[in-house]
Amino acid sequence: MQRNLKLQKDCGLILPPIFASCEVMQVTEGQLTLSAPNAALATKLKQQCPKLQAFLQERGWQINAIRIKVQVRRVVEKPVAVKQIAFSGKALQAFGQLEHALEDTPQNADLRAALSRLIQRHRSGS
Repeated sequence: MQRNLKLQKDCGLILPPIFASCEVMQVTEGQLTLSAPNAALATKLKQQCPKLQAFLQERGWQINAIRIKVQVRRVVEKPVAVKQIAFSGKALQAFGQLEHALEDTPQNADLRAALSRLIQRHRSGS
């Protein structure tokens, strides 16, 4: 299980994010079996196999072949992670100084507005 998790992580390093729903099923006798949730994704994954195999071999995995299996399963939505960041008072002050230091031109208007929203949002959250 631990080996499959490490292999899954290594696959994630080389494959584009579209393949996040693909999983390592097993590795036996040098053959890696991956699952894909549908045929379209399996086809796209198959196109990435030579690159994936070369990458995994460079990382020390003994992979001689890659097999793709379509495994339709109930789709479970992953919860969207809410990023929480807290700026210090000093950081908010620096953003305020930057906002006021920017020249009042049409080119800077969007940046000034964004800085103002950022400061307001984080001051009201404190």
